Amino acid sequence: MKYLVLLIDGVADTPVPQLHGKTPLETANKPHIDRLAQSSEIGMVQTVPQGLPPGSDVANLSVLGYDPLKYYTGRSPLEAVSIGVDLKPEDVAFRCNLVTLSEEPVYSEKTMIDYSSDEITTDEAAQLIATLASQLNSETIRFYSGVSYRHLMVWHNGPVDSRLTPPHDISDKVIGPYLPSGPGADILLTLMEQSRHILKDHPINEHRKARGLRPATSIWLWGQGKKPQIDSFAHKYGLKGATISAVDLIKGLGICAGLEAIDVPGATGNIHTNFRGKAEAAVEAFRRGKDFIYLHFEAADEAGHRGEIENKVLSIEKIDAEVLGPILNELPRIDPEFRVMILPDHPTPLGIKTHTADPVPYLIYDSLKNVDSGVSSFDEASAARTRRFLAEGHLLMDRFILNA
Repeated sequence: MKYLVLLIDGVADTPVPQLHGKTPLETANKPHIDRLAQSSEIGMVQTVPQGLPPGSDVANLSVLGYDPLKYYTGRSPLEAVSIGVDLKPEDVAFRCNLVTLSEEPVYSEKTMIDYSSDEITTDEAAQLIATLASQLNSETIRFYSGVSYRHLMVWHNGPVDSRLTPPHDISDKVIGPYLPSGPGADILLTLMEQSRHILKDHPINEHRKARGLRPATSIWLWGQGKKPQIDSFAHKYGLKGATISAVDLIKGLGICAGLEAIDVPGATGNIHTNFRGKAEAAVEAFRRGKDFIYLHFEAADEAGHRGEIENKVLSIEKIDAEVLGPILNELPRIDPEFRVMILPDHPTPLGIKTHTADPVPYLIYDSLKNVDSGVSSFDEASAARTRRFLAEGHLLMDRFILNA
C-alpha cells in the first residue's frame, strides 16, 4: 500500500464576496480532487488544539500524527533542522523574516507593509543575511540564511518565553503594539532596529528598488523555541517516507520524524513554484521504494496572507491539474493499492490575511474501497454537511494509515 498526503497549506477559507459568496475551494476548477471526493471519506478535523497558536508548525505536527500538546516546542527549531543548524540544548532558535516596513523615522510608528519583502529571492536574501551576520553576530547570537524571506537567528541561552508576533498576522498594521515584550525583549528589539540601519542603503535593496520591487528594510524575530524530540515516523507507522516541500518548517519537521526531505529545483513556496516537478518527485520516490509521501504546497497560504484572491484559486487549480492528475495517472502502475489524503493544515482566510484555528476539511481516498461520500465536491461546506468530525487532529494519520 502506498500513502500520499497532499497538504494544501492554508487553503481553507470563508465565503469571499468577490467570489459570489463562495470559498476558493468551492470556486476552483478541480476535477481530479472532486472526483476523489465522490468516492472518499469526507469530514472536518480540528488540527490546532485549544490553547496553541494556529501556525503551520502546530497544524502540520498534528496532521503528521504527533500531538502538538506533547511535541510542540516552537516553529524555528524545526526550520533550524532543515537548514542544517545543529541546535544545542541551551540554544533558542528564532525565525528571522526579512520584511518591508514603512518609512516613518520612529521604529515603533512604522507599518508592516510586506512580511516577505516582495518574496525576495533566496540569492538576494543570502547576501543581506551575510551582511547582517557580519555586523550582528556575537558569542551568543548568530544569524543563518534560509529560503526567500525565511531565515534564522540562534541565541545561546536565550529566552523561550519572549512575547513575539508573527509578521504575517499584522499586515498593514502599525508595528508598535506588536514589538517584542517579556524576557529578552530589549535585545531582540535592538537587533531589529539595528538591522534597519544596516539594510537601509544595501546594494541589494537599491537594485530591488530600481526594479520596482520592495526592499527588505528590517528583520522581524518570532517563533522561538528549542529543538524538539519527535518519535520516528517509521517506528510509529512502519512506513518508509519522505517530505516534499519548499518550506524549511516542513522539511525540518520531516527530518525530525526520520523522513527523507526531497529537494525539487524551482520549488519556491509560492504560486510560481515547480508544481509538475514536485509531482514527478513524488512519483519517483514511490518508484524507488518509499511507502509514504507528505507532499506540501505553500502557494494557497501565501495568497491568503497577501489577500490575492485569484492566486489562491489558481493555486488549487494548478495542484489539481499539474500535481494530482499526473500522480493519479502513475500511482496505480506502481501499486494498485494506494490511499490519498487531501487537506489543509489550517485556514488562511483572504478576508483577514492570517491563520485561524477553525476546523478544516479532509478527504481520505482508498483505491480498494468503493464508497459513496454523498458529496460531489471537496470544500468546506460539503465536508461540514457530512457531519463527520474528528476533534483531535493528530489521530487523523492513524485513521489514514491504520484505519483506526
